[in-house]
Amino acid sequence: MRGRRAVVVAGLVGVLGLAGCSPGDEEGSAKQTDAVTASSSAPSPGSPTPEPSSSPSPSPSVSASPSARPSPVPVTGPEQKLVTMTISGGYAGVSKKVVLRGDGTVRATDEGRTVVRRTGAAQFTKLRTLLGDPALDEVPEFTIDMGAADMFQYTLQFDGRTVMTDRSAGQPALDRLIGALEAWLPKG
Repeated sequence: MRGRRAVVVAGLVGVLGLAGCSPGDEEGSAKQTDAVTASSSAPSPGSPTPEPSSSPSPSPSVSASPSARPSPVPVTGPEQKLVTMTISGGYAGVSKKVVLRGDGTVRATDEGRTVVRRTGAAQFTKLRTLLGDPALDEVPEFTIDMGAADMFQYTLQFDGRTVMTDRSAGQPALDRLIGALEAWLPKG
């Protein structure tokens, strides 16, 4: 039993090391530990502990392996909503929305002003590839800092999921998707 605990502790130290945590990095350590805790679970006392492999496996919070490259999400029809993003909050109480459809159109609304534009083939593939990033599967459904005031809140609906964030939890795949969608909002 003692040997199994040592393997689990050694495994956790290895995962934290892969995630970029170090004993002297208090701020990064807390953030990385939270990410690992939120996306993995410890074995129950009665369950067998997996044997260590000869090569370290990446933690769930680390980007997917090179073999799991993002590929564009499939399109089933022109009316399909691939992603809907709503932005609300802030000091001024903003209300913005971006919808990407299967026909390559983007409908963007900012404070009542709506613009509908068509993506180019490369832009459409890029947006679909961002949606197909396997790292999005690891993004929690709710990452909002309840202690922060007046931050924008982003609600994204895609692939049968709803994800809410204020972007305080550093999720690179989600941040890339949000940035690409925000670019379609009307200017001025």
